[in-house]
Parts: sequence; C-alpha cells; structure tokens
Amino acid sequence: MAELITSEDEQLETLKRWWKEYGMAIIAGIVLAGAGVFAWHAWQDYQTSQAEAASQRYQQLTMLMQQPQMSDAQREQATSMIDGLESEHGGTLYAELAELMRARLAVDADDLEGARDTLSAFIDGSEHGYLTGLARLNLARVQVALNDAEGALTTLDDDIPATLEAQAAEIIGDAHAALGQPDEARQAYQDALARAEEQDQPLSGVRLKLDNLGVEDAS
Repeated sequence: MAELITSEDEQLETLKRWWKEYGMAIIAGIVLAGAGVFAWHAWQDYQTSQAEAASQRYQQLTMLMQQPQMSDAQREQATSMIDGLESEHGGTLYAELAELMRARLAVDADDLEGARDTLSAFIDGSEHGYLTGLARLNLARVQVALNDAEGALTTLDDDIPATLEAQAAEIIGDAHAALGQPDEARQAYQDALARAEEQDQPLSGVRLKLDNLGVEDAS
C-alpha cells in the first residue's frame, strides 16, 4: 500500500511539473485554435455581407442604367457607383460587370476612345471567359465605329464563347463590309444566321444587312 501511495505521489508530482512546463502552452494552443475557428467564421460572415452589399449596389446600378435616356447627373451618379464597386468590391463579378457598364456610359457619351480603352483594359485584366468574350464583342463594335475594322477582326480572332459566336460573326461581317469586302461580309452574315438558328438565338438586323449588300440570303 505504501508503495502504491508513493507511486501515486510521484505521479502527482510528475503531473505538476509537466503542467508547469506545458500547461500554459496547451491552454494557449486551445485559445489560438478557438480564435482561428472564430476568425474563420467571422471572415465567412464578412465575405457574405460584402457579397450582399456588392449585389445590392450592382442592382441599383442596373436600375439606373435602364433609363431610356440618362441625364448628365444620372451618368455622374452611375460613374460614382461604378467607382464604388471597383474600390470596395474589386475583383468580384459585380465589379467586373460594372466595368462593362463604364464602357457603355462612354459610348452613350460619344466617347468611343474612352470605351475602347476601358474594354481593352478589361480584357487584359479579367479572368472570366464569358465576360472577356462579351468585352471583345463590344470592343470590336467600337473599333468598327472608329473606322478600325482591321482591329475589330484582330480582336475577334481570339477565343469567343460558343454562345457568343453568332454575334461575333455578325460583327465580323460588319468589319468586312466597312473594308469594302462584300463577299466576306456576306459569308460572315450567313454564318451568323446559321449559328443563331443552331443555338435558337434571336439575331435581328442581319437579314437587312444581307439585303443591303445587294444579294439574297442563300440560307
């Protein structure tokens, strides 16, 4: 019995020494682990709230941009909202969509060079394939309007999402028409109509463009 008591006393003393050396480290580890879990949940909550805030701002922006004719004050307000999305929610999908609207504002203000620069920067910086393809279409349209049809063809000579191929073919036709190449334009317009039919997409105006070339649609 005495040996057992001695053994228990020794074990208790060993435990005391072990706790003195390592106990605080264990407590600190538990506290840090708990703090880490708390921080992770807090970060997730923050991300969710940020996404909701970005979504609300973007919805307000789209409602403003839906005005048939925007006043100068409304354009300034829209530009301010786009700047806010960029500065506070940069890197999000909403910020990228807002940047495309910045190009539209430039076009509405007859600032085609500004729209071109905005779209070019967007293409260089975006990692969203569909949005990049959409920006390429818009850039090519602006380039045709700026009498840079060759540049438009170069812009569209890159990967375009399949769902945008019909629109891309139409713009290619516009570029060839601007370059005085009716045969190439005709082929592109017919390709646009065929792709639109395959994907069940409405594509207004292309048949009229074919008529303006002085030929009947062969499709």
